[in-house]
Amino acid sequence: MNPIIKLFNLKNKTVILTGSAGRLGTRFARVLSEAGASVVLVDIDEQKNKKLEKTLIQKYKANTMSSNTDISNQNEVRKLVKDVLKKYGKIDVLINNAHFIPRDHPQRDAPFEKYSLDLWDQTTKINMRGLFLCCQEFGKVMVKQKRGVIVNVSSIYGIKGSDQRIYGKSRLNTPPFYAAIKGGVVNFTRYLAAYWHRKNIRVNTLTLGGVRDTKLQDGNFIKKYSEKTMVGRMANKEDYDGALLFLSSDASSYMTGSNLIIDGGWSAW
Repeated sequence: MNPIIKLFNLKNKTVILTGSAGRLGTRFARVLSEAGASVVLVDIDEQKNKKLEKTLIQKYKANTMSSNTDISNQNEVRKLVKDVLKKYGKIDVLINNAHFIPRDHPQRDAPFEKYSLDLWDQTTKINMRGLFLCCQEFGKVMVKQKRGVIVNVSSIYGIKGSDQRIYGKSRLNTPPFYAAIKGGVVNFTRYLAAYWHRKNIRVNTLTLGGVRDTKLQDGNFIKKYSEKTMVGRMANKEDYDGALLFLSSDASSYMTGSNLIIDGGWSAW
């Protein structure tokens, strides 16, 4: 195999992907499978997840499995770890991509001054609890193996303030809990990288910009958002393929505790 291609190759690697049935999750699952990984698809949307599993097996002959594990439930996460080890015998990579946003909640877009404490508690608990449990339970296996890679997915709104001017009444603006959670992801990554120093466990953050989706976004929003990027457009899902493979593979073997920002220059102005 070409040495450069080998760097990014994930053949015989077991990769846990949370939030696999989401917009980016489905793309990530395909990229990882094409790179040779055995992907464990983790999402509470069992129907979409099963469909994705079938697609990956048919298209890539992937040795994959799906699970509707609730990652905020410790017992369910522990069971998932046992199931994965029983099937694959090891865990090489954990990608924490899942994020819970109650889009239909009537208080989701309320002004901060009137924001629902119950909604804040619900979202921060589910999201941060899920991240913590996955890192803890899968991390235990990596410590025993003396190797492992963790990629925590964050957002530009984990490092920058949300620009209220481009959203108007579109209902596309991120709520306050999103900023707190995604910002927490970035520093939690640093904590874990420092905690597991010299244990051959690398932990990095992948921070993403907004993805173009005409089913959710109107032309005016897309135009305003694109004007804030240096490349002049929103991201396509495919724009993150290389970064995901880089962080998941040996290509990033000398990288830990870092935040790889892929946002079209949004945060560099």
